[in-house]
Amino acid sequence: MNAESDERQEAAGVAATGPTGDGMTGDAMTGTGATAVGGQLGSKAPQFIKASKPLHLSWQVGVFLVGLAVVAGGVIMLPLPGPGWLVIFAGMAIWATEFVWAQLVLRWTKRKVTEAAHRALDPRVRRRNIILTAIGLAIIAGGVAVYIANYGLMMPWHVAR
Repeated sequence: MNAESDERQEAAGVAATGPTGDGMTGDAMTGTGATAVGGQLGSKAPQFIKASKPLHLSWQVGVFLVGLAVVAGGVIMLPLPGPGWLVIFAGMAIWATEFVWAQLVLRWTKRKVTEAAHRALDPRVRRRNIILTAIGLAIIAGGVAVYIANYGLMMPWHVAR
């Protein structure tokens, strides 16, 4: 599973789908077309909302603001306790219900995460990671042992004030 070969396969599929070479058949601005590789792109709003341009625009603004609030919350959680990246991806998923650019970013992210998972499951990589983890734990255990040998083990509730 190589990213370069996947991109070449997608490019071959895209070249065969449309005259513009963008892989879209349909209206690329509204996202009503389908791609050769990944299915439907564009708004997932109900049909009655899409029927009215002002209603659809206000729907998109609302989705953008909700997604922005979720992404901002995720960015705030990055240095603070909390699932920052998970919340950021949830905000991207909210945006992906309406915007083609967010759908493409989310699709790219899913592909990269899947590739990383396949690489992590490779037996050689797993063996290397297990060995490195064992070495790291041995170093930490050695450091703790040296500290205890030099300073002793004092429980926090027995510390003299």
